Amino acid sequence: MDKKEFKFLIDSASDVPKFRQLVESVNNAISDKRLNVGDHLPSVNQVCKAYQLSRDTVFKAYSLLKEQGVIESVPNKGYFIAKEIRRVFLFLDTFKAYKEVLYDNFFKNLPSNVIADVHFHHYNAEVFKKQIEESIGKYAKYVVMPFDDPSMEETLKLLPEDKLLLIDWKLYDTPSGNVLYQDFGQPVYKELEKALPLIRKYQKMEFVYPEYTNHPYESVDYFLKFCRKYNIECDVQRDSNLFEVERGVAYFSVSDRILGQFLEQTREKGLEPGKDVGFISYNETPMKKFIYKGITVLSTDFRKLGMKAAEFVAHDAPMRECVPTTLRVRESL
Repeated sequence: MDKKEFKFLIDSASDVPKFRQLVESVNNAISDKRLNVGDHLPSVNQVCKAYQLSRDTVFKAYSLLKEQGVIESVPNKGYFIAKEIRRVFLFLDTFKAYKEVLYDNFFKNLPSNVIADVHFHHYNAEVFKKQIEESIGKYAKYVVMPFDDPSMEETLKLLPEDKLLLIDWKLYDTPSGNVLYQDFGQPVYKELEKALPLIRKYQKMEFVYPEYTNHPYESVDYFLKFCRKYNIECDVQRDSNLFEVERGVAYFSVSDRILGQFLEQTREKGLEPGKDVGFISYNETPMKKFIYKGITVLSTDFRKLGMKAAEFVAHDAPMRECVPTTLRVRESL
């Protein structure tokens, strides 16, 4: 390649520190094959002069690249590209406690030459489309968490199918596409069956499905199916303002905010979780095993979800897998 093709991209108006812009310029150039292993980088002094940057800024960027193993320095010869870098686009909905488990295990299991950029769409279709459009052609792989929206299917078609992995929701999947998902329906029914003797302690079950949640309603459908089969009195509460803890009721909720309200109300009313009232929380987090005497959870394995997503990034093999959802019984039931 002609080494003169590579130039640092510096935007003086950007909020991103200039040393990080230098780092990103090198990583992007390696990912795009504009820089290859063994290629020579300009000296610190050359970069300072060409881009009107301070020596500290350039040296900080080169030091960070050395720490990451991206470049190495040879005395009297300068800086060279040390390894090939692949960039990955990780697109999540929001950053909640259980997503942090997915996020951590994804990054822990990435190959050393992979750099992942994480973005969040917060269930906003316009943000989703804009981020996808801006990512096209910049990444070796795309790991995307979609959501239910009419525009989603067309937006996802903008990405190369063989490089795209849809995670968490099995939405807008194609027969030849890659998907790593959890089942929000059948496991609700099957896992509640396993806890039937504990559920029978209570006179009623209530699914708290607050108005602000984006959790698939499919879980509610299978909850109702379970209650009908086993003749359990049940209800679905969709207004968080009307949530009121009552003795003899086992609650099932997809919201950690509701869990907080439940614990607050049981303390105020002198009710003991697991005895006077019950609670099942959707989605495991590191703290739920320690809250109160332990909160019963119905959850997929977010650790495995992160590890398998990293596996897709590391290899070129297709992936179509459902990560199991299981009930972990603790003192709250």
